[in-house]
Amino acid sequence: MSDREKVISLLDSVPDYKMGYLLAFVQGLTVDEEADDAFCGKMFEDYLNDPDPHKHDTISVEDLAAELGVKLP
Repeated sequence: MSDREKVISLLDSVPDYKMGYLLAFVQGLTVDEEADDAFCGKMFEDYLNDPDPHKHDTISVEDLAAELGVKLP
């Protein structure tokens, strides 16, 4: 039995509530790595070339939580 056939036969034993996890995993395996790398590279270049003088500004987690009205533990 091939690996593909084994995977297909195991699908019947996967509970419905776990199918979403399985689907996300399999989709992740089929991602086009070159396209993903190109997309990430473009995002990085866009960030580097962004003229916004505030692009390096930061905010603490505590300040962000306060701004959003979220109580931290």
